[in-house]
Amino acid sequence: MSYVEVPGAKVPIRMWADPASVEDVAMRQLHNVATLPWIKGLAVMPDVHFGKGATVGSVIAMRGAVCPAAVGVDIGCGMSAVKSSLTANDLPGDLSRLRSRIEQAIPVGRGMHDDAVDPDRVYGLSSKGWDDFWGEFDGVADAVKFRRERATKQMGTLGSGNHFIEFCLDESGSVWLMLHSGSRNIGKELADFHIGQAQKLPHNQNLIDRDLAVFIADTPPMADYRNDLFWAQEYAKRNRAIMMGLLKEVVRKEFRKAKVTFEPEISCHHNYVSEEHYEGMDLLVTRKGAIRAGAGEYGIIPGSMGTGSYIVKGLGNEKSFNSASHGAGRKMSRNAAKRRFTARDLEDQTRGVECRKDSGVVDEIPAAYKPIEQVIEQQRDLVEVVAKLKQVVCVKG
Repeated sequence: MSYVEVPGAKVPIRMWADPASVEDVAMRQLHNVATLPWIKGLAVMPDVHFGKGATVGSVIAMRGAVCPAAVGVDIGCGMSAVKSSLTANDLPGDLSRLRSRIEQAIPVGRGMHDDAVDPDRVYGLSSKGWDDFWGEFDGVADAVKFRRERATKQMGTLGSGNHFIEFCLDESGSVWLMLHSGSRNIGKELADFHIGQAQKLPHNQNLIDRDLAVFIADTPPMADYRNDLFWAQEYAKRNRAIMMGLLKEVVRKEFRKAKVTFEPEISCHHNYVSEEHYEGMDLLVTRKGAIRAGAGEYGIIPGSMGTGSYIVKGLGNEKSFNSASHGAGRKMSRNAAKRRFTARDLEDQTRGVECRKDSGVVDEIPAAYKPIEQVIEQQRDLVEVVAKLKQVVCVKG
């Protein structure tokens, strides 16, 4: 489908979703965003749903301003995927040992490593640039400085919620490794701090929604936020790189005889800010639950833990600010899913996938998400499908 244009206060709302299918609270959020004085464009992806601060699945282009709540609290959250030389024929009938090995190598939930991971000891990585990265931590907000040790030990960890590590098969039987995570607790604390700072500023006092408080260009608060934002985005990228290296090590050890090799990684943020140029303007583009899909750029659009995922290539559609969806998108809240479904339902809907099937992850049940095939179909003018993947192992926090 192409987009549907809904009138907004300052800009039209371009929607790659049927407006009638979007819950009222999410539509209200979108209309609120369209009232911001600094907004120059708003695009809505087919996985759109209500979110804290701003709508998940929204791309907000502003001139001279950025809204920290629209980025979200998991700054730099995103995906990484890599195709391996393994095929379905290399996999054992029982995948429980493989899942256990992954969980032993990569802490999940609130877990962290006993000691900071040395990149030099991780497959495919080196310590080059890491000292500079950690040196920049000295310049982030004083409010989070005491979290340094925790931040170093959480580097290379999964987290919980919708974060995951998967073993997938494409339609030709090739094995892919895939993971989804972000900037862990340090990103959340930086986000919470700056959202609070923005809400105190005078120019934000009469906004229609206090969660839409912004920082203005060429001011000290904006400089501070940009510094911390880009550091947290880099933390998220490095976090995924460490995890992927640890995952590759597990695979190489478990499939020694196969002498596994890996193709170049695909990696993309889907909660972040980027400086981009559209219609003659330098804009700050916030993607909350959206990936960049510039012409020829690879991206990852995952479904739920029992369905499948897509590797895509962007078509460079500037009407969407070169963006596409970040996943299937929830169709019901976590609490609603817990009320409606049981562990037995989860077991039924994840049949054939080696994964947790207990009440602790019922909120991630496939039925709580939109059908990923429908989401892909609604953005055929944004991306082309390169590969369709189906998970056989899914590790959750």
